[in-house]
Amino acid sequence: MRRYDWNDLSFFVEVARHGTLSGAARAIGSDHATVSRRVAALEHALGSALFHRSPVGYMLTPAGAELLPHAERVEAAAREATEALGRPQAGLVGKIRLATPDGFGNHFLARHLGEFTSAYPQLTIELVTVSQILSLSQREGDLSVTLAPPARGRFQTERLTEYDLGIYGEAGYLAKAPPVRARQDLRGHRFIGYVDDLIFTRELDYLGEVLPGLTVPLQATSLLGQLNAVLRGDGLCVLPRFIAQQHAALAAVLPGDVRLRRSYWISAHEEHMDLPRIRILRDFIRRCVERHGDFLTDR
Repeated sequence: MRRYDWNDLSFFVEVARHGTLSGAARAIGSDHATVSRRVAALEHALGSALFHRSPVGYMLTPAGAELLPHAERVEAAAREATEALGRPQAGLVGKIRLATPDGFGNHFLARHLGEFTSAYPQLTIELVTVSQILSLSQREGDLSVTLAPPARGRFQTERLTEYDLGIYGEAGYLAKAPPVRARQDLRGHRFIGYVDDLIFTRELDYLGEVLPGLTVPLQATSLLGQLNAVLRGDGLCVLPRFIAQQHAALAAVLPGDVRLRRSYWISAHEEHMDLPRIRILRDFIRRCVERHGDFLTDR
């Protein structure tokens, strides 16, 4: 392996983050020809191709994916040195991809992220809300909130918070439908729920826990689709309490009898946990949950 310019690592990191030479050039304040030349010089020195080049952009090769966390640690160390000189914001630049379930991301966290980006204007947050667990190992998320801890991989994971769920219906629907005084009365109602064969984790199998055998004629993969359907009066639905209580038209059904509780977990790959931007976003999310815990659970 030949000697190489340490600065070439910063060009490599930005191309990995942005996927294009032009995006990396804008982030660095350079031009795409210089970025291309510096990346090529690094590849030549290391004797390995770091990117697959295509008309749609730059994708990491296995060698590039292996190098990236090491390069990011070098970047973090350089920025921490700057922080030690009294410029704390200088160590917090770049992009973070945050993957969350659609309920937590869209209906809780999104309203707070503006506070974070105002405090750290050089950080870009990519909030990816999904209805299934993303793979942090494939860099689909730098930091991830999930309904269960990752089953495989080298992650640092902790329980973020619990949250409550219940059965809800639109007021007009409930006024016309048969009354519900006990769980068995639920059999006389239409339910809205998840698509059966796309339930990827048992934490989403709510209806089997409420009353086995309930009829679910309307199924959707996202909470937003289920929420819109129940607001139209299309039936009853199990919803997180923190989502249902944002809509005055929804009323709880059997609130004293049916109360479900689930957890959110926050994870990051072990190789990324020491990066300042990952650490500070993780701490911010923890503080949001601590400040608004009563919103998530019926304490």
